[in-house]
Amino acid sequence: MSGSSERDREQIARRLQRSVGALATSTVTRMERDMPWFRRMSAEDRSWIGLIVQAGITSFVEWYREPDGSAPVTAEVFGVAPRALTGVVSLHQTVEMVRLTIEVVEENVTEAVGEADADSVRYSIVRYAREVAFATAEVYARAAEMRGAWDARLEALVVDSVLRAEADETVRSRASALGWESKGAVIVVLGRVPDGESAGRARESLIDDVRRSARHLGLDALCAMQGDRMVVVLGGVDNPDKAGAAVADHFGDGPVVVGPVVPDLVHASISARAATAGLRAAPGWPDAPRPVTSDDLLPERALSGDGHARRQLVQEVYLPLAAAGSATIETVSSFLDHGGSIEGTARAMFVHANTVRYRLRRAAEVTGLTTNDPRHAYTYRVALTLGRLAPPDSTTPPSV
Repeated sequence: MSGSSERDREQIARRLQRSVGALATSTVTRMERDMPWFRRMSAEDRSWIGLIVQAGITSFVEWYREPDGSAPVTAEVFGVAPRALTGVVSLHQTVEMVRLTIEVVEENVTEAVGEADADSVRYSIVRYAREVAFATAEVYARAAEMRGAWDARLEALVVDSVLRAEADETVRSRASALGWESKGAVIVVLGRVPDGESAGRARESLIDDVRRSARHLGLDALCAMQGDRMVVVLGGVDNPDKAGAAVADHFGDGPVVVGPVVPDLVHASISARAATAGLRAAPGWPDAPRPVTSDDLLPERALSGDGHARRQLVQEVYLPLAAAGSATIETVSSFLDHGGSIEGTARAMFVHANTVRYRLRRAAEVTGLTTNDPRHAYTYRVALTLGRLAPPDSTTPPSV
């Protein structure tokens, strides 16, 4: 740049500088007239926007004086405002505000610098507007990234509270801040993190995929990763099998366990506890379906030391059989001991084969398990063993 050109730009810049206050005032006046959202803002927020407008015009003057300077537009224009303002003014509104500011400067540039130099300033405004556009995008992208990081930490905290059985109204409130709207049934689904998903960005993408699949069924979802384990809490569940299947494909290799349905988020720790025990015991059933419910894994859970599973098998299988009568429980035991043979059982018990069939049907009615199903037969065996080993006072059949 020649010396005369530098002097000309300096002189024009000084004239522009003298007009910054008037231009900022004119811009805010136009905003109050043309932008209803601006009029609805608090006086404090409007004053912050006024400072942004003035900083933007001042920054343009400095940029016009030295267009090749290295001062970041982001800091100069937006640094005067608090970060919280990005939550008050949307990106669309910010673009609208920048556009109006440029219009006001263009309309008043002749009065500010004179007709001879107006075209030079207008050309510079076009170039500067591009810089401001990139700076605006940067500010909102950074704010979105910060909100995303905060939401991820809050979501992880909520899920951790569920796993630790510390869920209360505070947890419900935090979940609501994350968009959790469900007041209905809840399940917890556990599995392994997919290979290659250890990086932060990959995890964010995976969690977004889980939420998308949940929304497809109209479910709320909270998701977090703890080491190599991924935890998904689903709300608004009316079909746990369908809900678990909706997110199962997002887990890594290995079992995916669906905990029992509980009334709400506050009770989700019950579902989480069962799912955790199920995931630990799942290797004991290599051919288990995927996903598999924690109740379907009751035998493996009981054998792995889960006291809740042992009590559940006694209460839901052994005690109903005992309550149905000694003949029923003896028939089931004999049927299992004779390899599932009706005739063999009938001969061993000195009864008619139809009597065996009737008693087995009765057993299925009170337990929901059929002795002809190999998996159910295995559950019967474990439940009968646990019932026989349990203390007498815990195996007393309920009165009927």
